[in-house]
Amino acid sequence: MHILLLNEYFPPDTSATAKMAATVVEALAQRHRVTVLAGRPSYDPTETYPWRLLRRDTHRNITVERVGSTTFPRFKMRRRVTNYLTYVALAVPRAIAIRADVILAMTDPPFAGIVGAFISKLTGRPLIYNIRDLYPDMALHGEIMTSPFGIRMWDALHRRALRRANRVIVLGDDMRDRIIRKAVDPNRIVVVRDGATVPPDLPSAENPISQQIRSGFRFVALHAGNLGFYGAWDTLLEAARRLNNPSDAGLGIVFVGEGAQKARLAASANGASTVRFLPFRPSSEIPFVLAAGDVHIITIRKGLEGVIVPSKLYPVLAAGKPVLAVSTPGTDVARIVTQAGCGIVADPDNPQAVADAIRSLAANPERVAEMGRRARAIAPSYDKLLELRHFVAAVEGIAHE
Repeated sequence: MHILLLNEYFPPDTSATAKMAATVVEALAQRHRVTVLAGRPSYDPTETYPWRLLRRDTHRNITVERVGSTTFPRFKMRRRVTNYLTYVALAVPRAIAIRADVILAMTDPPFAGIVGAFISKLTGRPLIYNIRDLYPDMALHGEIMTSPFGIRMWDALHRRALRRANRVIVLGDDMRDRIIRKAVDPNRIVVVRDGATVPPDLPSAENPISQQIRSGFRFVALHAGNLGFYGAWDTLLEAARRLNNPSDAGLGIVFVGEGAQKARLAASANGASTVRFLPFRPSSEIPFVLAAGDVHIITIRKGLEGVIVPSKLYPVLAAGKPVLAVSTPGTDVARIVTQAGCGIVADPDNPQAVADAIRSLAANPERVAEMGRRARAIAPSYDKLLELRHFVAAVEGIAHE
């Protein structure tokens, strides 16, 4: 087949969607021809490109075409929206002209599924919609967008796009459940998780990088990843403040990463002795970041169940680390952790429950070790290559419908 992938971000963009798009393209290109229709790099790119109306690079079965969208930095939302709009304005006519057999739309920009459905309708080509974050639900519950009229219009168009899609690929069962509630045929929804490669050997937490991340704490609850709009951050900060009993000495929460909420959270923490904010580490140091945590925090705000499915769960499992799921029981992460017995679930609106969970784990090293063993044992069930095969099979299945 000739597959047309629509996603604004693609390496050298460094967003999670860009990296996943590249991984998917490499897997599909083993047997198919793939054209990626992206914008100019604008998401913290490792390199920038001069403006051209259209830039084309071809390597083996992969062609990457970049339309001449604007490249404003991503941190200012209005300018970022300009990047989205210029990308769509230039990508739609180009996509119509490309003679592909199937359209694969991801979620950059957040209304890419609607764009893909529009192109699918104009050209009569089947549509596969890979949802990374579920919009407009994310914009509404994450308090990114507050206009009731705008949300209603966006939601109506998105529901039409979902119903038009021949296949909807989602990241977890909770996202699948939410989409079914939008009156989408369950038979057209496929769950393909991001997964992770299970390393044969794991670094010790005694290495210098991990010790630096641990910041002198004897027990570390670590959150490694983006500090965006989806997490129960205020609950975590309040939980850290409550780790103030004499027996709590040496317990701490460490955040490694950046994001839209980091500055606010750092200011709110106000130098609390039980909290540390550290910058992202390079990808080569990720194993040491994973080794640094005694337990890893994965958090989803109440109301965002199935809207976002954190992919950080799978590297944590592969690293043999317990999980503190600060989320409601209905999330994918809570279900997996509970069923496998590899962590604890705490109410995202209850700081005391989070603080008590950290205390309980710190006081029971044998329990922590057993949870780590169980995490490592289930990690192969979410192997990255296995999940990629499921993704490719979902795409190839369109040819037989």
